[in-house]
Amino acid sequence: MLMSNSDRAAKLHYMANGFRVLSPGDHVVCAVTGHRILLEDLRYWSVERQEAYATAAGAAEAMKPR
Repeated sequence: MLMSNSDRAAKLHYMANGFRVLSPGDHVVCAVTGHRILLEDLRYWSVERQEAYATAAGAAEAMKPR
């Protein structure tokens, strides 16, 4: 039986120019909003924090001092 990656969160290692898939899946979860981000739509992430963001605004919000 073939396993599908649909509806499963991927585990990624974020690097400066891309990411490596550690565990297969079709999406990741935005660290700010909690929204699902399909891997093919993933554009924003933090290498330092190893987290993904759905939008540029979400990435900027995450970088604000707390």
